[in-house]
Amino acid sequence: MFYGTAVQPSLFSADARPPQVGDLAGLLCGPGQIIRFGAGDQARLSVVLADGPRAPAVAAACAATGITVEAVHSESGATALRTAFRCDLVDLARAWTHGAAKTVPAGFQLDGPLLRLWALSAGRPDNRGGYLLGLDAHAPQTHDPLIAAATRAGIPPARVGRGTALRISGTRRVQRLVELVGPAPRQLGSQDWPRYWGRNAS
Repeated sequence: MFYGTAVQPSLFSADARPPQVGDLAGLLCGPGQIIRFGAGDQARLSVVLADGPRAPAVAAACAATGITVEAVHSESGATALRTAFRCDLVDLARAWTHGAAKTVPAGFQLDGPLLRLWALSAGRPDNRGGYLLGLDAHAPQTHDPLIAAATRAGIPPARVGRGTALRISGTRRVQRLVELVGPAPRQLGSQDWPRYWGRNAS
């Protein structure tokens, strides 16, 4: 539910263009991993979710790009989604890896579809009117480039939780995030989605 003034639609919002495979980079902004196989002509994408009930929403978003995923359980018991090894993920793998390490492509630009996947897999509101986007604790080299990308997208964040998440706060920044990610998917409760509470945003 929205309070305050209406948000002007953006050319960079999640519904501004059809979904595409490159949108899955939003999963890599958070805890997602991508690896290449054999001669490097196939790749697999996987992501451990913040909580299991997100799986249907994330799977539906992946399917909209033409990529199907299956749910598995990690060694810790967490719910993860992963693709098969696929040729159409190789370009994404090349862009997001350097050797065996995950890396953010130079000049990476965040838009609505990417942010939507990031929020779906690893986002949550905090108790101060802001929104947290989870980072990959195992890839600290990605954190600064993602801060820069978020800043370029008009949502300059703060790093919180010992570098485990980026916090978007403040009226205009939260409103901008809401504008970019679009409405909560029906498979995910609105309590986990970015909201603009005009009178409470700080």
